[in-house]
Amino acid sequence: MADLPDLETLRVAIERIDAEILDALRRRMDLADDIARSKLAAASPLRDPRREDLVLRKVREAATSHGLDPHEIERIYRLIMDMSVARQQSLIQRQDTTPLRVGYAGIEGSYSHLAARQRYAGRSGGVLLTGFESGREVLDALRRGELDLALLPIENTSAGSVNETYDLLAEGGATLIGELLSQVDHRLLGLPGARLEDIRTVLSHPQALAQCADFLRRVPWIRPLPEFDTSGAALKVRERNDPTVAAIASESAAQRFGLQVLVRDIQPASGDYTRFVELAREATPVPPDVPCKTTLTVVLEHRPGTLGQVLTALAQRGVNLAKLESRPIPGEPWRYRFFLDLEGHAASAPLIAALGDLEPLTSSMRVLGTYPRAEESRG
Repeated sequence: MADLPDLETLRVAIERIDAEILDALRRRMDLADDIARSKLAAASPLRDPRREDLVLRKVREAATSHGLDPHEIERIYRLIMDMSVARQQSLIQRQDTTPLRVGYAGIEGSYSHLAARQRYAGRSGGVLLTGFESGREVLDALRRGELDLALLPIENTSAGSVNETYDLLAEGGATLIGELLSQVDHRLLGLPGARLEDIRTVLSHPQALAQCADFLRRVPWIRPLPEFDTSGAALKVRERNDPTVAAIASESAAQRFGLQVLVRDIQPASGDYTRFVELAREATPVPPDVPCKTTLTVVLEHRPGTLGQVLTALAQRGVNLAKLESRPIPGEPWRYRFFLDLEGHAASAPLIAALGDLEPLTSSMRVLGTYPRAEESRG
């Protein structure tokens, strides 16, 4: 039997490896600082649970190939991830300037994330983006003071209004301070090597599926299934590893999850735009000479011709109605709340007079905000 190393020699070898592990952790934490700075400058979320799940899956696979217990290695890596996030949060708290905290619905690579990055990237002081599971979670976080701003989709040129956002606005606790128009460029994404004729299921957000209805009618062998968001759908395609499953999402999502673009520009040929609204707890002053909109919500008196009187009153005051939307009032069957986008500043003479004319026609009226009018931009 060969002589075994003595216990002290083995302990020294283990201590040497421990020192290497600690040095690697220190270098990883140093990179976490750089990642935090990069995320603030690029307006990227500090934490992305779905991305972390993808990383952990790779870690489990690597552990198995190294003959290690994948579950124990995952537990260790979860602790390392928590350390990394805590390090990034600590760096942010030590900064001289406080980063803007912005919430949106979705994960990295979703159209909401791309719109937020488009609007806030490069801001002095940085931006801390956070993705949430739903618009309600975003607004709740804003109302609790955990966010400075929320960015939510409110309408699309082909799929129409986003009802959830209107219903959330009706609840109060948030003020409209801006809007963003972002062009949507949908892609059909599949696994590398997948073919269009083999796809049987396509995953995406319900709005994206509606926006691509014409394309889906041309491929009747593909069954659409709704998902939480577009980027999350792309992640599921990667995780399922099934060449018959595809997603409708962005080019960014394809690059992020290693998917292949099977078909480009599957939205309407005339272009597809989503309008996002920016929300805060308090109003932001808008100079009177800036082209702007004012949004209000009203519940009309329940008598014939009231809506017509509202429209006539606006026309007589020279106020242009840019959009009119109605939503049912919970608990009051067949009664509706109206949302009006008016061109102009709430403090301008025409709007002051128009709102005075509307008041006797409504049982409730609330101005949701005055904000600069947006110009089209490509997402």
